[in-house]
Amino acid sequence: MRVLVVEDEIRMARLLKRALEEEGHAVDIAANGEDGAWLATENSYGAIILDVMLPDFDGFELCRRLRGQGQWAPVLMLTARDSVGDRVRGLDAGADDYLVKPFSLLELAARLRALARRGELPRPVVIAEGDLRLDPAAKRAWRAETELRLSPKELALLELFLRHPGDVLTRSQIIEAVWDFAYDGGSNVVDQYVNYLRRKVDAPFGRHDLETVRGIGYRLRHGWKRP
Repeated sequence: MRVLVVEDEIRMARLLKRALEEEGHAVDIAANGEDGAWLATENSYGAIILDVMLPDFDGFELCRRLRGQGQWAPVLMLTARDSVGDRVRGLDAGADDYLVKPFSLLELAARLRALARRGELPRPVVIAEGDLRLDPAAKRAWRAETELRLSPKELALLELFLRHPGDVLTRSQIIEAVWDFAYDGGSNVVDQYVNYLRRKVDAPFGRHDLETVRGIGYRLRHGWKRP
């Protein structure tokens, strides 16, 4: 497997290169984010090892850029800081796994093998359908170039529709995913929030993409083209 290592510490980069080559991998090294981004777009890698602390822009930003460009090679992030916040930032940026320094080279090799088994499955940081986009980590959404002002529940509801474009979602499914409490068949909370969402996502743009499926629930139209 060909592996890209983005690491600015020369000794660490050499150590990783030697250890991975002993495992039978071909290894490319980049010392900063700019070079790492260029190599990742010019070559096909089975996995990318990405240090968080880089001299130009950090590993979180590099990971976001790669995912934004449609680069889906599994990413293993390395950091010297063992904090929940850093792990969350890395995963939200599109990383697949996280390893805290100092670490065992045997564990690194095992994690790479596990990542390689996943393959290059699309894991976009920003989910989209047509001209609707949503960044779950930043809690922001857009219709084309217009940012939408949505409440937390409206964002959660839009995210659910964007993750299931074209699928008919029942009221029970929506309740369980967005509100996480037992569905009350007499409650119209779903209908109310779908209407709130339509007023912000569809109506101002002359669109009708949130469709009612009579007697069942709702769906977001799939496969439509941007105007």
